[in-house]
Amino acid sequence: MNSIAAASANAHSIIVDAMARLVADGTFPAEPLPAFIVEIPADRSHGDFAANVAMVCAKPLHMAPRKIAEAIANAMVLEGSMFSRVEIAGPGFLNFFLSPVWYDTVIRGVMEEGTEYGKSSVGDGKRVLVEFVSANPTGPMHVGNARGGAIGDCLASVLNAAGYKADREFYINDAGNQIEKFATSLEVRYLQACGQDIAMPEDAYQGADIIAHANNFYAAHGDAYAGDDSKARRDALVAFALPKNIQGLKDDLLQYRIEYDRWFAESTLHADGSVAGIIQQLKDSGYTYEKEGALWFKAEELGADKDFVIVRSNGIPTYVVPDIAYHYNKLVTRGYDRAIDILGADHHGYVPRLKAALTALGVDASRLTVVLMQMVAVMRDGKPVKQSKRSGKALTLVTLLEDIPVDAARFFFNLREANSHFEFDLDLAVEKSSSNPVYYVQYAHARLCSLIRNLADEGVAVPDADAADLSLLQSAPERELIRQLAMLPVEIESAAKQLDSSKLTKYAVELASMFHKFYDACKVKDAESPALRSARLLLCAATRQVLCNVLTMLKVTAPEKM
Repeated sequence: MNSIAAASANAHSIIVDAMARLVADGTFPAEPLPAFIVEIPADRSHGDFAANVAMVCAKPLHMAPRKIAEAIANAMVLEGSMFSRVEIAGPGFLNFFLSPVWYDTVIRGVMEEGTEYGKSSVGDGKRVLVEFVSANPTGPMHVGNARGGAIGDCLASVLNAAGYKADREFYINDAGNQIEKFATSLEVRYLQACGQDIAMPEDAYQGADIIAHANNFYAAHGDAYAGDDSKARRDALVAFALPKNIQGLKDDLLQYRIEYDRWFAESTLHADGSVAGIIQQLKDSGYTYEKEGALWFKAEELGADKDFVIVRSNGIPTYVVPDIAYHYNKLVTRGYDRAIDILGADHHGYVPRLKAALTALGVDASRLTVVLMQMVAVMRDGKPVKQSKRSGKALTLVTLLEDIPVDAARFFFNLREANSHFEFDLDLAVEKSSSNPVYYVQYAHARLCSLIRNLADEGVAVPDADAADLSLLQSAPERELIRQLAMLPVEIESAAKQLDSSKLTKYAVELASMFHKFYDACKVKDAESPALRSARLLLCAATRQVLCNVLTMLKVTAPEKM
């Protein structure tokens, strides 16, 4: 149920019907009605909805907007509608004020739909693949991956709530240069464990995890691989360490409450011939040429900033070719209607090149959307943080979760749009005060649970929606809270359309704020009458349900006690 959309459509219909009457009685000439907007005004004192129909009709009707607005207002029939009155403001805006019946409908709708409230069918079941994190499996995930994980996971939830069929996917980069570097790093550390005096290359992976893998491999096999040829040794080391790293990524992300529908390995694209097939398809498209022994793609002709190499002069494909094959697999082989990638802002030049290649392959590149994510600055005591206070280790996803709760991490990383720089305040994330947004929202939910539980202990249960007299809820704090409840379906659809899950955290904070204001201004337990108490208690139950729905979508705990 989307009460906001229903009211907007009702206002639009009332205006159209009034215009038809005015044309029929000769007040207005029979001119086509221009498109007009019905929207929620920034200042609610100007009404719950405002329409600009009088302004857009001024030219075709050859009349002053205010005169048009007066005629439309006089011709309107509000009886049986969702509105109690209409006023004219400024040059001719029509301001609509919602009727008490509409407010009743919102609360009853929340209670009737329960956990399903807020969801819609706007996505029409279209299949969407959301790829996010996709960190190299050669080491631990950094804090940027933590932000991408929270954004991608919540965005998939938002899309599903909006009626899409969204799947989550992790792309495992288990081929290419990073795996070669991984193998080199492991090989050197293993040979060192075997007692050989060999230096570690400066550009190799220097982390303690590489040493641990090499030592564990040595403990299992001794120096059995020390005399082997390098390729056999490297293959064995990678086969030993890589699955452990991938399992570590899975375990860490599961701790972060992220479960993927599929882990897709890049190596499969090489093994099944997809990479070679894409190169041939690009050749056949006519958008390639040879230069200095390398094969180039004519990306500039298809909107990218410059052409780029797809096969080096040594015959080895560049890193972008498996990526092209992967996205072709998403949109063509597996037939997703849309692919959404959450990538770091440093990929801004990569995106048009990838889209140019898809276009050359006959794929509608608009089906791929890339959400570019800015960097995160982790702060403590107002200063940037490089390592975990508790463990003393470099700050990764795992060490971050040693310092702060998962709830705080997921909520904080969704507080801002992905394309905005974000300072993550570790001190604020663990603070138990209204300054901490996740604590503020969770406290609102716990406060509602406590209120409902305490009244139940006194024999006062939440009434059935049909049994309460909701027309008694007439004060400003009550009406504002109900309007905010009605906004959830709108916010979900907007978040899905704009691919911005931060709309849900902002909504939750605003809803918590409106509840606290309501609770401070309107007595529930000691209301002026049992009827008013019942109505307010039902409003509290609806608010608790909506807060729970939002927190569940964000995969943040909705505590009953704090």
